[in-house]
Amino acid sequence: MSHELRIPEVGESIREVQIGQWLKQEGQWADKDESLVQLESDKATVDLPAPMAGVVTKILKHEGEVAAVGEIVGYLEETTQPKTEAPIKASPAAAQRPKEPQPPEAPAEPVAHAVVQPKPPPHDGNRPAAVMPAAAAALAEHNLQADEVEATGPGGRLLKEDVLRHVEQQSPPATPPSSPPGPLSLSAAPPARKPEQPRREPSSTAVALPGVSPVRQEEAVPMSLLRRRIAERLVEAQQSAALLTTFNEVDMTPVIELRQRYRDAFQQKYDVKLGFMSFFVKAAIEALKACPELNAEIRGHDIVYHNYFDLGIAVGSGKGLVVPVLRNAERMSFAEVERAVGDFGVRALSGKLKPDELSGGTFTISNGGVFGSMLSTPIINPPQSGILGLHAIQERPVARHGEVVIRPMMYLALTYDHRIVDGREAVGFLRRVKEVIEEPSRILLEI
Repeated sequence: MSHELRIPEVGESIREVQIGQWLKQEGQWADKDESLVQLESDKATVDLPAPMAGVVTKILKHEGEVAAVGEIVGYLEETTQPKTEAPIKASPAAAQRPKEPQPPEAPAEPVAHAVVQPKPPPHDGNRPAAVMPAAAAALAEHNLQADEVEATGPGGRLLKEDVLRHVEQQSPPATPPSSPPGPLSLSAAPPARKPEQPRREPSSTAVALPGVSPVRQEEAVPMSLLRRRIAERLVEAQQSAALLTTFNEVDMTPVIELRQRYRDAFQQKYDVKLGFMSFFVKAAIEALKACPELNAEIRGHDIVYHNYFDLGIAVGSGKGLVVPVLRNAERMSFAEVERAVGDFGVRALSGKLKPDELSGGTFTISNGGVFGSMLSTPIINPPQSGILGLHAIQERPVARHGEVVIRPMMYLALTYDHRIVDGREAVGFLRRVKEVIEEPSRILLEI
């Protein structure tokens, strides 16, 4: 019995998704609840599971295409066939690949080129972890399969350079025009070429500029729904809010010494490393208590103050910046904060964050220092009124008690909505964060 694979509800207000990587191809077996395809929305990436055990018989929507919620993207044939047996329908690539090279039919005309060496088999039979858009275009141009080319990119990615290198290695040597045609022996005959398979056009388009080197190319890659949503919200923030950024710097010596002193005991007890983010979460909460306007938002002509602290933590997902939220962060311990932030980072890279984890939030912390950022002006996440930007820790000469000393210093940046937050509150917020970080005991004493 054939079952329809439909796009499920993936979150409130989400009406369409973009098809990601198909984890099961046509003809491949899938167990019940095994992931079939990745679905990318403007908030997160979710998997479409198999409703029952069976074989994928038809794929209607391919990678990069957009599908509405409830739309059919493929079909699954329910069967009791064990997974270890051969699938009902062989995959297109396997069906077209001959087991052994076969001699070609006798050519109608004499062959006027050199003997072509047999094409070597794929390097390991495994598909690369990901095929970059330029590589997909090169594969289509040269009629190649991704698993025939050795991937050398980071994390097993297949690059365009890998495809061009493979084509160059497989190209036969050129024959001078004056050389007479010679007989082609059966022992040296090339294997029968696979019939060309129907291909879907790649989602990116590489255009060679006329009159210039082939290396100078342009590549048009469609924006993902997540990237489009990020762009819309950033523009919305710039157009709807009166953004202003103020700065301060903080001496990280006390926190660094505290981490070094209790690092092993903390990890042994809680099975998680003590990082810097938990200190800044606690410091931000203390500062927000002193400046409640930064934990508020504008709704129409009203200012809505939140008596809870849902802090968004900006993390990179590989496809764009996402901001999962620590709910009721004021109730969380240091270990709970570190554990949650680490989990956000891992699941963001694998696309496993849930849509409800990315919604809401009353204030955001963005740590650009992990990428080496020295100073920046972050943009608020609407409808929030503020965002705290952390930067790289660098040793710099500073004045202490009339002497110049070297200290590990970090610049802090607070971008705020000037419609609701005045400069005095913004400066006071950063000063409070600075006080708590430079004297962590204030967190316990609440002073």
